[in-house]
Amino acid sequence: VEEESGQELGLDRSTPKDFHFYHMDLHDSEDRLQLFPEENTRMRKEVVQAEMANESRGAGDGKAQRDLQEEVDELVHLYGLEDDHELRDEFVDENLPRTGVSEYPPYVMKRRDPAREQRDWRPSGETAEAEDLGFGGWGSAGQCQDLREAYRYTHGRASEEYECYVIPEEEDEEEAADVFCVTCKTPIRAFQKVFDEHKEHEVIPLNEALESAKDEIHKNMYKLEKQIIQMENFANHLEEVFITVEENFGKQEQHFESHYNEILETLAQKYEEKIQALGEKKKEKLEALYGQLVSCGENLDTCKELMETIEEMCHEEKVDFIKDAVAMADRLGKFLKAKTDVEISAQPEFEDQTLDFSDVEQLMGSINTIPAPSAPVINPQAPNSATGSSVRVCWSLYSDDTVESYQLSYRPVQDSSPGKDQAAFTVTVKETYCSVTNLVPNTQYEFWVTAHNRAGPSPSSEHAVYMTAPSPPIIKTKEIRSCEEAVLICWESGNLNPVDSYTVELTQAESPEASGVTESVVGIPTCESLVQLQPGRSYIICVRALNMGGPSVRSEPATVHTIGSYFRLNKDTCHPWLIISEDGLTVVRSERRIPARELSSSDIRFTRCVAVMGNLIPVRGHHYWEVEVDEHLDYTVGVAFEDVTKQEDLGANCLSWCMRHTFASSRHRYEFLHNRTTPDIRITVPPKKIGILLDYENSKLSFFNVDLSQHLYTFSCQLHEFVHPCFSLETPGCLKVHNGISMPKHVTFY
Repeated sequence: VEEESGQELGLDRSTPKDFHFYHMDLHDSEDRLQLFPEENTRMRKEVVQAEMANESRGAGDGKAQRDLQEEVDELVHLYGLEDDHELRDEFVDENLPRTGVSEYPPYVMKRRDPAREQRDWRPSGETAEAEDLGFGGWGSAGQCQDLREAYRYTHGRASEEYECYVIPEEEDEEEAADVFCVTCKTPIRAFQKVFDEHKEHEVIPLNEALESAKDEIHKNMYKLEKQIIQMENFANHLEEVFITVEENFGKQEQHFESHYNEILETLAQKYEEKIQALGEKKKEKLEALYGQLVSCGENLDTCKELMETIEEMCHEEKVDFIKDAVAMADRLGKFLKAKTDVEISAQPEFEDQTLDFSDVEQLMGSINTIPAPSAPVINPQAPNSATGSSVRVCWSLYSDDTVESYQLSYRPVQDSSPGKDQAAFTVTVKETYCSVTNLVPNTQYEFWVTAHNRAGPSPSSEHAVYMTAPSPPIIKTKEIRSCEEAVLICWESGNLNPVDSYTVELTQAESPEASGVTESVVGIPTCESLVQLQPGRSYIICVRALNMGGPSVRSEPATVHTIGSYFRLNKDTCHPWLIISEDGLTVVRSERRIPARELSSSDIRFTRCVAVMGNLIPVRGHHYWEVEVDEHLDYTVGVAFEDVTKQEDLGANCLSWCMRHTFASSRHRYEFLHNRTTPDIRITVPPKKIGILLDYENSKLSFFNVDLSQHLYTFSCQLHEFVHPCFSLETPGCLKVHNGISMPKHVTFY
């Protein structure tokens, strides 16, 4: 077999034991061929005939057959098949001539590729020699083909490339990974954690690793989306800057062109003016010189004429000379007396013509001066940028203009009409931000800004509305209600305008068990909040108001305790004959009464029953409080729904459960009333302090004699809604409520 063919089949010659060759006749089939000589007599005859036909080939055939046997032995040794004698006897090349019958069956490795069909594991010379010896395939070509098809049909493991059937050892399917190695960041099987190199590594369940990977991918996708948004915003910003720069340079080009044209016009005008002035000056001087030259010529002619006349007189006779001399003397006297201008009226030197280019210089200077800046862009209000009395305003200039200062203007917004009849305030700064102070809390202001330089102011920016932070809320300390698991805190807004939300901040008071950790409850839309707390602790509570400008400062703190249930008496439900103390825990009925005709019926205030209700926190669980009473006083204590009828006595309907005490003729009578019914119960020792336990979980209401640690009675209640403590005084006296206390040990759930 060729080495290449062995590699393509996956046969490792160094470890041949990984694969096993099985005889093709090991699996019974009705249509299988008789491969062995003892099973096929027809094939024996063909063998004998082939041997007889080949005897004429001479003695050299025996040598070729021995060579073939040696090659077979070498191949058997190569694949470690020395112990399989039957297979060793059957192994022979299928490329031998098919005219006769070979000693070996056609179990060979032969590629189906037609181009390589004649290749053999033997040298080409030996192959030709074997053909000359007359060894052919076992059986006809059709029988061999039937054999191959039958084996493929039975086992389905035939190679598509080779006509050799190799059945590898069955291997166990690889166990799927079920844990994830955090150190190596790869899935592994559980047993590898114990016996493999992952022994000291950190591993987690595969599902957990999968969820972690998904979360990480989602986080990265979220970051990528944010980055995409930022890049898009940045690209938009760059586009705006690009357009602004282009517009600014266009404006500057127009500015330069306009100034240069103006300068050229000015220079041309000055040129014409100067040329005209010079021409007029030239004409004036030339005319003066010409007139002087003409006058000088005339005088010169007169002088020459006189000289000639005098010379002629000298040659005359004495009588004629004297006559002419007298006339000439008069003439010369007159001529000499006439003043002759011998000074040049116009000097030939040019005057220094100083040209005034001041206006041109001014125009040239204006070219070098930067233009007025573009309009600034005022930014929207940033979160937490304001306090109750100040706000920080920011803006930007999306151009390369030179700015010397900014002028920020603002005014309050009223009646949802920005700037309506409001005086504007102005602040001048050099930065692109300004903190404006002395403002009103929780109020909207509109701002706009202009940029300034030597060329003048820019256009105004768009108007932006900013808002100051709210004033701090005011906690209603007298309306705080609490229990062991929660607190209901109420407050006043402290602002005329509405705010967006409130935040409650709780700081656990320092104690040996707690370390003062601050927690916050945010996004509260109303002026009250029910906050879950830990039992047996003390908390310091503050409230902040929030709007678009930011949070207010903290309110004045209030201290609450989660020890027992704490409540106060509700003055809105109090009968007019009762007076509630300042601390809201004591109710007093005086002797003075208001006439009954002055009492009007109400759904909130008791008008017939002289009673008052307490404000118990609306939290299910159990609540305990105590009432200090006078044993000679007629009173009623218990609980009732908030919508209990205020024109009936407590216990006279199905909305209240009460304990009533009446004292007459030194006798004490106790009734446990609900819907006007009471059990027959006698109490021998009048209680001075009554303990009341409201158990929502078991829908029960229990009464106790605190001093004797004695259980008095328990109602089974239908508590479909929250109930509140109620107290009634039928005779003048007072009741004092003790709450915010721990439940005594003798109080149990009945």
